[in-house]
Amino acid sequence: MKKDIHPEYRKVVFLDTSSDFKFLSGSTQTSEETIEWEDGNTYPLIRTEISSASHPFYTGKQKADKVGGRVDRFKKKYNMK
Repeated sequence: MKKDIHPEYRKVVFLDTSSDFKFLSGSTQTSEETIEWEDGNTYPLIRTEISSASHPFYTGKQKADKVGGRVDRFKKKYNMK
């Protein structure tokens, strides 16, 4: 890799604001906010609106709105069987 062209990669804490779920990960994102993590170190804090703790796919609260494909919807719309 070329020197001095890549952003700094460091550990940051991501906070899901909808569920208060926090996790520590590596990232190049920056933030003025910091938080003290469980290991006693202080890391930058990145706030997110959704994570695996609140996303419907991962929580099992996903709705199955579209049952069947295009053909099934067409047949239903025009009362065909």
